Amino acid sequence: MEDSRLKKLAHLLVNYSTKVRPGDRVLIENVNPEPDFLRLLIEEVHAAGGLAFLSLRDRRLERTLFMNAPEEQFELQAEFERARMDRMDVYIGFTSMRNSFAWQDLPQEKTELYNRHIWKKVHIERRITSTRWVVLRYPTAAMAQNAGMSEDAFEKFYFDVCTMDYARMSHAMDALVALLEKSDKVRVKAPGTDLEFSIAGMPAVKCDGTMNIPDGEVYTAPLRESVNGVLSYNTPSEKDGFKFENIVFEFKKGKIVDAKASDTARINKILDIDDGARYLGEFSFGLNPYITKPMLETLFDEKIAGSLHITPGNSYDDCNNGNHSALHWDIVLMQDADSGGGEVWIDGRLIRKDGLFVAPELLALNPDALKT
Repeated sequence: MEDSRLKKLAHLLVNYSTKVRPGDRVLIENVNPEPDFLRLLIEEVHAAGGLAFLSLRDRRLERTLFMNAPEEQFELQAEFERARMDRMDVYIGFTSMRNSFAWQDLPQEKTELYNRHIWKKVHIERRITSTRWVVLRYPTAAMAQNAGMSEDAFEKFYFDVCTMDYARMSHAMDALVALLEKSDKVRVKAPGTDLEFSIAGMPAVKCDGTMNIPDGEVYTAPLRESVNGVLSYNTPSEKDGFKFENIVFEFKKGKIVDAKASDTARINKILDIDDGARYLGEFSFGLNPYITKPMLETLFDEKIAGSLHITPGNSYDDCNNGNHSALHWDIVLMQDADSGGGEVWIDGRLIRKDGLFVAPELLALNPDALKT
């Protein structure tokens, strides 16, 4: 892979996304190690005056590790990883995908233990709330295959997406932030979907290259008990090594009272992990003009231009609706015309139709405008 493009990405992650400062303790965590990129990241951290630390993981080894592990092992690993995360100022995490389904045959009770202990205590409760963090995916043949692209074409797409002009996108997001923060009622319509909720008094947050790469979303959160209606997602979603399709949720007073999917029993078990998992923690607009179709990789799919993601589970501290959970599952609804279309209404006003903003103050967020 061309070294200059990786250097540009490493520089962006350290100096723009996380803004590493002299003396910062920086944990670089890589699932399925990529030594060449790790070397560039370490060099960039040191050039910025930071202290670099490494955590190297392997999905196949973790499958073996967790397959027969008792709960005590998950508790101890969470304790060790939490102690390390407590000492960090910055977190840069990335996965080099080999197999999206490496954990598919891991018993569901083991993935629940991982999420309840390690993911919740280390990442939701500490890393997300108390470090300057960014997460990304490293381009691999497996990702190209999931995207239905050649490796060369996927690499070009990847670097176009990941190193776009995020500062320009950030400026264009300001109008959407302003609109959401003064609004109350939201209605989302699409084939099989008619959902209503309130965002009154909730902040809106720009994701403009500082927490995810690729990035490109503006999110808020529904008031916890305000959600009513039916939501039918139209993209597949990988969760804990399993590919879910045809996900449909019915909400009453904020709670998912009925959930169906390609594996209905499995999805309901996920939603029963704790009391907060059946309530929503996030509502977000996907805005990246270079991402136009799903590729079974949430970090990309949730940024698809013209999409929404509506998230059961934990809310973020910077947009806290009071819902807390070990789950935070970003599932995507595409609303472009080719995907069946759809509408977003804010306080009775149509702001987006078939994936394109129609409100005059938001036209700069449409793909053609962001690419110009």
